[in-house]
Amino acid sequence: MRTHLVLGLAATLVTTGVLADVVAPGDVVFVEGAVEAPLTGVRGDPKAGRAVFANRKQGNCLACHVNGDLAELGFHGEVGPALDGVARRWSQAELRGIVTNSKMMFEGTIMPAFYIDSGYGRPLESFAGKSILTAQQVEDVVAYLLTLKEE
Repeated sequence: MRTHLVLGLAATLVTTGVLADVVAPGDVVFVEGAVEAPLTGVRGDPKAGRAVFANRKQGNCLACHVNGDLAELGFHGEVGPALDGVARRWSQAELRGIVTNSKMMFEGTIMPAFYIDSGYGRPLESFAGKSILTAQQVEDVVAYLLTLKEE
């Protein structure tokens, strides 16, 4: 019985990313704006990524992007490109790079870098040294974006 509990706890920690390898924001490797290597050892979850994408206090992606998959939510922005069909326009590595730090691919973009922990001005001291999204949230958002194939 004890062995099953220990194995169950270990499996839970691995699947939740607690024990998975995580690439620190400063260690992310960009090649022409793309990030080939996943930021965690846990596969991205499209359902969780959709929730982060839609969450106005996390990704807040709808503030700038139209997304037909989330038509039930109002107030889609039009500052950035529509994301319908984004999986047909960009590879997984390119999407990971864009979400991690779009400035590495698009010079002068106003899109925030979601996975950096320095080199920016944060309005509240409690956010200093922290990224907007975790490595796993980046992987989840990328997994969600890869589902958006229809324009």
